[in-house]
Amino acid sequence: MDRSSLHQQISTLRQSLLDEGILDQRFTQLENLETKDNPDFVEDIFDLYFRDSTRYIASIEQSLQQTPVDSFKLDKTLYRLKGSSASVGAIKIKREVNQMRAYCEEGNLDRAKESFELLKLEHSTFRDKLEPYLEVCSSLFLNMHARNV
Repeated sequence: MDRSSLHQQISTLRQSLLDEGILDQRFTQLENLETKDNPDFVEDIFDLYFRDSTRYIASIEQSLQQTPVDSFKLDKTLYRLKGSSASVGAIKIKREVNQMRAYCEEGNLDRAKESFELLKLEHSTFRDKLEPYLEVCSSLFLNMHARNV
């Protein structure tokens, strides 16, 4: 596939992610940080995001299984997940983290656990929806690299 087609595909996928409310404008700000010297910047950021967010989710799950729940540790991990998600534009994950934190502050552990299940679902959906975009970006990077060799 030629570079022009790949750019068009990236643009279409990006707009779809924005229209569906999967991503917000922070994502486009990240894209603007890519340079010729670092053309896979967005991919690198999302590799880090998914590595860290998966670790945070595992930690949250462990915290929720403890009796009693360590509220301080749980909130600290939720706060980190919220910040990471906000920084990449993962708006639905950020919203669900906010909801879960609110339930925790109210002392409503049952609702917090329900919210956590939704959070895991949003995280999985986010990964599934973003994967095609990242694959096309990778193809573009490989295409550009092959032409420069």
